[in-house]
Amino acid sequence: MTTAKDYRNDIRPNWCPGCGHYGVQAAITDAVVAKNIPPEKLAVISGIGCSSRIGGYFYAYGAHTTHGRALPYAQGVKLANQDLEVIACSGDGDAFAIGMGHTIHAFKRNVNMTYVVMDNHVYGLTKGQASPRSDIGFVTKTTPRGAFETPLSICETAIAAGATFVAQGYMINRAELVDLIQQAMDHEGFSFINVFSPCVTYNKHNSYDWFKEHLTSLPEGYDPTDRAAALKTLGETQGLVTGLIYQDTTKPSFEKAMAAVNGGPHARPLTEDVVKPDQALFDSLCNQFK
Repeated sequence: MTTAKDYRNDIRPNWCPGCGHYGVQAAITDAVVAKNIPPEKLAVISGIGCSSRIGGYFYAYGAHTTHGRALPYAQGVKLANQDLEVIACSGDGDAFAIGMGHTIHAFKRNVNMTYVVMDNHVYGLTKGQASPRSDIGFVTKTTPRGAFETPLSICETAIAAGATFVAQGYMINRAELVDLIQQAMDHEGFSFINVFSPCVTYNKHNSYDWFKEHLTSLPEGYDPTDRAAALKTLGETQGLVTGLIYQDTTKPSFEKAMAAVNGGPHARPLTEDVVKPDQALFDSLCNQFK
């Protein structure tokens, strides 16, 4: 059995004291330990931002990629080695601004992996600018008179775009968040978890006390398979709800869909009956792009 110690390396996180991202890292660790995933079977892929430092804090495979590009990299890793448990991590700026095009297509593409977004409603690494999730009236260096754009309703967007697993967690509620991450890893397809993770340095508005006052949990007996009810619940709570909001187990994963189109497994091991392209064929293919 694995333990939390198995995923620790010698790099000490340099997030601000009190940053919510510590709780997210702890929850991911608890989830992979509970599922007994060894470090060599785990890949943590991140983009750019405070949240995206997380990949370097795990003793596992990983890559610290470019701004907004964690998802194309992570999907490539998963499709190249389907035995890996792939978790991509981003912040709300990374995921929903420069990376939003990739995020939308990942929702509908449905590659079998997990996407954890640490949502603090602000750009922290670049010292406090408004993000796509910032509340109206939020004063930052880029919105000195208060943000006036409507914040992105990301869970409604995910469901509308075809996501098959949409959840929200709060890093303070560690047991619930660990359970959501485990459910995400068990889901066949693309799993999206938006995690409220307060920034104690640059967002004094959406503080721990603010989330305590405004967040609510899904009611007992809630049915996450009811798409209309999920959208209705998000509208009634202004998206400030935690739990498994929506899940569709009927849509095949990207891997299964592609295998069906190809008439069988889309990736085969290289054996003697699989012929490698010879040098002449390779050269002719390359010449087409000159």
